[in-house]
Amino acid sequence: MSGPHTALPPDMDPASVDAVTAKKITALIESEEGASNNFSGLLGYVAVGIALAMSLFHLWAAWSIVPTTTLRFAHVGFTMVLGFLLFPAMARFRHRFMPWDWALVAAAIYVTWYLISGGDDLQDRIIFPDPMDIVVGWLLIALVLEATRRATGWIMPVVAIAFILYAFFGNYLPAPWTHRGYDAERLIPHLSVALEGIFGTAVDVSATLIILFTIYGAILSNSGAGKYFVDFSFSATGGKPASAGRTVVLSAFLLGGPSGSGVATTVTIGTVAWPMMRQVGYKGDDAGGLLAAGGLGAIISPPIMGAAAFLIAEYLKISYLSVLLMAAVPTCLYYAGLLFMVELDQRRIRGRADYREPPPMVVEPVGAMFRRGWYHFTSLIAIIFFMGLGYSATLAVLYAMGLAVALSFLSKEHALWPRKLIKTLADGANQSVGIAATCACAGIIVGVITLTGLGLKFSDIAIQAAGGSLVITAIYTALIVWVVGLAVPVTASYIICAVVAAPALMKLGVPDYAAHMFVFYYAVLSEVSPPTALSPFAAAAITGAGPYRTTLMAWKYTLPAFVLPFVFVTDPEGVGLLLNLTPTMNWGDVAWQIFLATGGLAALAAAAQGFARHALSALERGVLTVVGLMLLFPALFEALFALPHPHWVGLALGVACLGWQFRPATRAVA
Repeated sequence: MSGPHTALPPDMDPASVDAVTAKKITALIESEEGASNNFSGLLGYVAVGIALAMSLFHLWAAWSIVPTTTLRFAHVGFTMVLGFLLFPAMARFRHRFMPWDWALVAAAIYVTWYLISGGDDLQDRIIFPDPMDIVVGWLLIALVLEATRRATGWIMPVVAIAFILYAFFGNYLPAPWTHRGYDAERLIPHLSVALEGIFGTAVDVSATLIILFTIYGAILSNSGAGKYFVDFSFSATGGKPASAGRTVVLSAFLLGGPSGSGVATTVTIGTVAWPMMRQVGYKGDDAGGLLAAGGLGAIISPPIMGAAAFLIAEYLKISYLSVLLMAAVPTCLYYAGLLFMVELDQRRIRGRADYREPPPMVVEPVGAMFRRGWYHFTSLIAIIFFMGLGYSATLAVLYAMGLAVALSFLSKEHALWPRKLIKTLADGANQSVGIAATCACAGIIVGVITLTGLGLKFSDIAIQAAGGSLVITAIYTALIVWVVGLAVPVTASYIICAVVAAPALMKLGVPDYAAHMFVFYYAVLSEVSPPTALSPFAAAAITGAGPYRTTLMAWKYTLPAFVLPFVFVTDPEGVGLLLNLTPTMNWGDVAWQIFLATGGLAALAAAAQGFARHALSALERGVLTVVGLMLLFPALFEALFALPHPHWVGLALGVACLGWQFRPATRAVA
């Protein structure tokens, strides 16, 4: 029985990675997601059975009608039991099920039974709880904190405990942070029984959507889709080493959407692409930065975005299809920014005097490869197709799972026969444990924020500190989300900041969907920000480069695209990039916004790389930086500098700078 996180992604060929590198990658993943147990014998069958039961329960709940409270209680109950089964209390107890683990599993089962059997009477007692309700509530909170600690590390539980202390003793703090203070009789039922704490929105989304998409991802992985997309990308680029960067971007785009995991995408592509990138002249840290940037795209790429995307739909009370549509243009612009960067990379590398074109790799012709595995592309469109027919996201992913299982039999190697399907369903449940525990723990934080009114207070503080300026408030919000993302994963970062930081933007007139997308994109930065920079660290383990230097390179590759979210909130017409039209906009305005954003990203990419047609001087880099900002934020230049039509000025400067690069003078290549 494998734990929830295998040492290496299942699509990755272990032979392509040496033992030392594989050990480093495994250690990095375990430092972030917990060191999992690997049981054999009866205990292994029990663990598989519980994971399979969890998957089947949620599949049944997606098809049938299960009461909301029962579904959420059972979801957290399964998460706690699997968490204590799969993750040891400490690394030295790995692969051993200790007596305290039995006690914790028994306690988790008891708490779940108490909550479900309590029914409506338990909900009616939230304001005046019985003494046993308080005891069970404390026990539930302790179990959730311990399961989260085992699955994701100390940071989230420590933050949650700090918020609980704030709820108890906030009346001793100075204004504006003070509140009336709450005792256990008021706080504990709010966190442990009401649908505003542990069992709040985050757990609801985890129980109804995230776990289904996790199971779907396991089906795609075990049916060979991931490996096929990487192979197809190499074939589509002809196996030419000169196309190494393009291969990484294309494979990240194809693999990222179905996987929804940044580190899995990074490692899967990196183990195959790094030898070719090294041949063509990429340095280890540059290659690692590009691989991590490609992996980052997995979290923002439809149709299976990161878990936070499902939370956006729930918080805004819109369909998941609407979230996918909002993400479509920014995702394309993100990958366009990466393509600009890799094209400039290739120009710089090929311009070296000692450059020698390596021989092409032997790859299967793209036509033959497409005919062999065309059905894997259905994973990119199946969910959107079913939602387009009017099905809910829940039913859409359910039908997409059935389609993926059926199509797997087109390949003898990857056919999901019953035994393999059981393992796949168990893997899907196991892989959801970390996310579900994070959502439950984040529910404690959100519950304290809503009870104490901290979110509204924080919004007022941020706006006052910014002097009422939308631009400064947006900068503060981005910094807050980024700092929170340094400590916690993307999902937790978004949950916390959606209730703390987003309201400040909305108070200043930013549409709610634009504010939440802004927070989401900056929460994603935690994937490339230490100390939780798992994707760059994993890429560095593959390339042998320094992890922090690789992280800086990942920032360089992602920087142009992550300037983009400011367009959503600072420019009244910037929401066109989210395909949401204001009453004064039309589709021509949307096309114009996309054109300006593309040009701005190209200019910023050249400035970041220090290269266009030739190496750029410091002055040229400065000019292109201004050009990029003018094209992306014309409203900002109008407001701050009273500059009329800044986008036209930016276009003129950009054309002039590009023309200067084409002058017939001899230029030295950097």
